[in-house]
Amino acid sequence: MLYAVLCYNDEDVVYSWSKEEDAAVMARLDVVHQRLRKEGKLGPTARLLPTTAATTLRSGANAPLVIDGPFAETKEQLLGFYVIDVANLEEALQVARDLAGAKTGSVYEVRPIALYLPDERTTKAS
Repeated sequence: MLYAVLCYNDEDVVYSWSKEEDAAVMARLDVVHQRLRKEGKLGPTARLLPTTAATTLRSGANAPLVIDGPFAETKEQLLGFYVIDVANLEEALQVARDLAGAKTGSVYEVRPIALYLPDERTTKAS
């Protein structure tokens, strides 16, 4: 079963880290990443740019409205995500626990994926 693990945090805090602090967090996360790769459970991952780089498209009854910047009503912003291939929700939650242990202060949302269309650029043989 494929699950998305969405990483939320306060981007003002995360983007205020020094290069050394950021590298230390990424090194701790890489320990989890390497294990998940070895187990064949890690799919695509992405670290997103700050919400100030975002553009939002809101659909409605009329033509879609495009808004510069994010439109989040929360204190924490989506900073990145993982696609994992695990047997069940409990195993997905364990992956989220492992990630949270490497990056304290973050919130990880685990959501089943109903449709997964891999990017052919990442699936083509080199």
